[in-house]
Amino acid sequence: MGKKVLVVDDEKLIVKGLRFSLEQEGMEVDCAYDGEEALEYARATEYDIVLLDVMLPKLDGFEVCQQIREFSNMPIIMLTAKGEDMDKILGLEYGADDYITKPFNILEIKARIKAIMRRTGRPEKGQQSKVVEAADLKMDLDSRRLFIAGREINLTAKEFDLLELMALNPGKVYSRENLLNTVWGYEYPGDVRTVDVHIRRLREKIEANPSEPKYVHTKWGVGYYFQA
Repeated sequence: MGKKVLVVDDEKLIVKGLRFSLEQEGMEVDCAYDGEEALEYARATEYDIVLLDVMLPKLDGFEVCQQIREFSNMPIIMLTAKGEDMDKILGLEYGADDYITKPFNILEIKARIKAIMRRTGRPEKGQQSKVVEAADLKMDLDSRRLFIAGREINLTAKEFDLLELMALNPGKVYSRENLLNTVWGYEYPGDVRTVDVHIRRLREKIEANPSEPKYVHTKWGVGYYFQA
């Protein structure tokens, strides 16, 4: 079955172009043209990817993203015509996994989608799961589920990617640039604050006390590392 994608933009020509290009890749595409319609689709279907424009009628993309995060961790890529860094970071603050600035190249869109889908794939039947365990933390890398002291913690795709990379290499310190290049998996146009935002959100979810982390530590002036 093809991957399911939700495209949300009030510019119908953009939606039409994205739909055509993604369907050529064998994906199933639903389209919404305002924030309220986008939420209706997202509540009804668990999408593999949501392409979400920032400037939308009724509810803006940031509000839509925030509300989706209340009930789902489906990957969200924000589409924004704005070039200011803080607008991009703001999108990530609301729980987006990635952003692309307009005007964009359809090949870039496809590359970003494929990069996220590679990381959110499910194991084939009969395939043995790979598991990382450290103290009270347990990560099933194939089903991409995380448990802390037996309680499941919901992470976004990028949060899981960051934790997986560091947990597979405990004690290894990664600079912010390392994490951008490795986890985002392409020539990422963002800056290192993107990493800081994701690390902070990750700590808020997995640490009993984010200011005194048990799992994801800071090596001041260098970067981040995992140690339980």
